[in-house]
Amino acid sequence: MFRNLPRYDNYRAAGSWVGEVPDTWRWEPGRTIFVERKNPGHIEEQMLSVTIGRGVIRQIDLLSSGSKKDSSNTDKSKYKLVEPGDLVYNKMRAWQGAAGRSAHRGIVSPAYIVIKPRCASAEYFHHVVRTSMFSKEAERWSYGITSDQWSLRPEHFKMIRFPLPPAEEQAAIVKYLAHANARIDKAIAAKRRLVSLIEEQGNAHRAMVLSELGSSQRLATTLWEGPTNGVSPEVSQSGELKTFSISAVRNGVVGVRDSDVKYVDHSAVSNLTKYELQTGDVLMVRGNGNIKLVGRAALVSEDMPGSIYPDLLMRLRFRPNANPGFMVAVLNSPLVRAQIENTARTAVGTFKLSGSDVRGIRVPVPDLRLQEQIVRQLDEINVSGSQIVGRLDREVSLLQEFRARLVADVVTGQVDVRAISAALPDAPDSFDALTSAFDDDLEEALSESEE
Repeated sequence: MFRNLPRYDNYRAAGSWVGEVPDTWRWEPGRTIFVERKNPGHIEEQMLSVTIGRGVIRQIDLLSSGSKKDSSNTDKSKYKLVEPGDLVYNKMRAWQGAAGRSAHRGIVSPAYIVIKPRCASAEYFHHVVRTSMFSKEAERWSYGITSDQWSLRPEHFKMIRFPLPPAEEQAAIVKYLAHANARIDKAIAAKRRLVSLIEEQGNAHRAMVLSELGSSQRLATTLWEGPTNGVSPEVSQSGELKTFSISAVRNGVVGVRDSDVKYVDHSAVSNLTKYELQTGDVLMVRGNGNIKLVGRAALVSEDMPGSIYPDLLMRLRFRPNANPGFMVAVLNSPLVRAQIENTARTAVGTFKLSGSDVRGIRVPVPDLRLQEQIVRQLDEINVSGSQIVGRLDREVSLLQEFRARLVADVVTGQVDVRAISAALPDAPDSFDALTSAFDDDLEEALSESEE
């Protein structure tokens, strides 16, 4: 199904983002293919969201899958009606792939653009507008001073040219991609399930190591300083002082990726040394919409001069009788997680811990030599599991890259799937069920405009 896909017999030149298309295809501007729909006043309909990772989904599904909040306006009289089969894009995020076909009836923010193919397959164009090639073209046509303000206006969307196969070829492409996506999704799901099993096994092993450590005492008795809440000044385009998002706290270690970094002005932080991080510091999530993430702890493994940490994190510094790596393992263990989740309080959908809550957590504190021995045992468990998980994660990434390349080649006519599609049975599942639910950190890092 994936090997030796043939090319079409003849091609002709197309345009900027698709170099050539089969000579039986058309190369049409958006204005001849789509019509914009503006239908406000349906306040009783369910809210929909347009996401980068999953296309158009019900807002309730987005809110239930993470810590994202409902940022929609109370007055929804100007929100636009979306019918099943409409295409929707977020004009501020089209250049990042926030577009797709809706399988649902609902309403979206006025900041979103709703379009309907005049006489073409919405399923086919769902795949087209979600390719990285189209995202780059959307970026080229977007206007704004900075990337956070880029906007793909409908009048410019209509000027973008699109490949337009004959109707029967659009249907063949949609059918082929339904089967291809089903196979790739199955392979990804199997690998992710194996990752989960390995992580469960590692958690069980770590819990066993920590389960028989004798009596416990209040965490306050081990603290030299803190908990100290961070600070979150306004992000500045010209700022030189680094900060980062709470997603840098992961897997027991503070790991700041490029996507986590933000910048603020030095002048916005009155006492920089109060918020700088040193080797051996421990950061703990003090607030999150997902209670499973509240209280998660991570070790700072090296000094971080010129950086501060955000106010949804708190810093702990331990006395010499407490090994920071050991304390992170204990704080993240089932032994302590139950205490944290029973203690965390919610306000407006966000669970939070106070400094006194954290100081009152009871933890086992064996002698320092035993703590260090346990840290070595846990490191061995972590290394063994992380090697396998890392390999599986890379395999998932390769499958995702393969999918993206395959879809782009198929929808732009770089390969011919007509014969294969004709030999396939009907689509294996509904279009909506095949929508890929990839993990998408950007959904947390970027706020969808609901202005």
